[in-house]
Amino acid sequence: MKICVVGSGYVGLVTGCCLAEIGNHVVCADLDKKKIEGLNNGVLPIYEPGLDDIAKRNFAEKRLSFSDDPKACVKEADVVFVAVGTPSRSDGGAHLGYVDDVAKMIAENATKNIVLVLKSTVPVGTNKRVRNIVKHSPHKVHVVSNPEFLKEGEAVNDFMRPDRIVVGFENNDEHARAMMHRLYHPVCLNTEKIVWMNPESAEMTKYVANTMLAMRISFMNEVAGLCERVGADVHSVRHGVGSDQRIGTRFLYAGPGYGGSCFPKDVSALVHTGREHDVEIELAVATDRVNQRQKGILVRKLRKHLGDLRGHKIAVWGLAFKPKTDDIRESPAICMIDSVIADGGHVSAHDPIAGENASKLYKDKINVVDDQYEAAKGAEALVLVTEWRPYQSPDFERLKEIMARPLIIDGRNIWSTYALKELGFEYEGIGVIG
Repeated sequence: MKICVVGSGYVGLVTGCCLAEIGNHVVCADLDKKKIEGLNNGVLPIYEPGLDDIAKRNFAEKRLSFSDDPKACVKEADVVFVAVGTPSRSDGGAHLGYVDDVAKMIAENATKNIVLVLKSTVPVGTNKRVRNIVKHSPHKVHVVSNPEFLKEGEAVNDFMRPDRIVVGFENNDEHARAMMHRLYHPVCLNTEKIVWMNPESAEMTKYVANTMLAMRISFMNEVAGLCERVGADVHSVRHGVGSDQRIGTRFLYAGPGYGGSCFPKDVSALVHTGREHDVEIELAVATDRVNQRQKGILVRKLRKHLGDLRGHKIAVWGLAFKPKTDDIRESPAICMIDSVIADGGHVSAHDPIAGENASKLYKDKINVVDDQYEAAKGAEALVLVTEWRPYQSPDFERLKEIMARPLIIDGRNIWSTYALKELGFEYEGIGVIG
């Protein structure tokens, strides 16, 4: 099958590379000439485990190519995936200008009946909106909603071994259904993974799924705050609660709040969609409010121990919003660093992958180093923000020797059972006895 993926960002690249890996001929198209030049030279603009090897292999075998001419790619395609950005507006809604532009371009350049797949995260009603845009095309454009459920750091596995594949289509569009079934058949060989529904339900599913996961995180962060007041340990509470099969163990970890490109944006978009239809999604509103407050917890704990942060050196381990990615968007580390800088403190930071992105963001405002112990040298506090594996069992004796003050703020509760106080450290986690 000949496939064009318009938009070569995170979702577009993972989708395009993985579709090529299962035998399709794929062109990833983007108007960013510099990005396409880099891709044609083997340089991916994102970090995602396993993706680089897939891209290089399929590029060499000529199943995958990259183009800065989306119009030409559409003319050859059987299926076009729309994977352009839908950034948040100031009111919390999604900006759909890029989606509209691509839909118009597809309608004007299709040379045969074609399936347009909305892969971008879009609000309810976008499928209908796009159908209205393409309805005057000389060729039939079948519009399908197929939201992505890719976890950064696990995206290749999520695509190849999906929990579910949500496909929204008009009930009478059997051509679209047949094409999507054929397209995803190679990743559904063991069991049928496709969940068929109408477009509005598919669009809603993405927002609800991410908001529900974000809600669990915010709830446990509130529970952690209560645990600190009453002498309970959030680890024990999590184990006790998660053992209930109706609840399960995932997304019950207390921490410095959620970040990334999905949860914050999708929670806000669901709230906005509700308000557009006179429905207040109060739990989603509270989820966001709790998260905004929780992102300040690390700097509040720093001030609790150090007082005024002016002139203090703070070491930060972890800059990405989660392990296995270089994405620092909405990262709790960024919120904390901004506060430290605003207070007149100094930051020395390390991250195995995201350091370069942080350096581009902050330039000379912070010191980003290549060695985690170098970041801690002379620091009056070490803050663990992202639970990368190299941080999980560090040399604490070495840390105690090189730090100016052995104060540890453990934002992920990774070290809560290590008896660090017995080693001479001041230790504070989030909701743990420590």
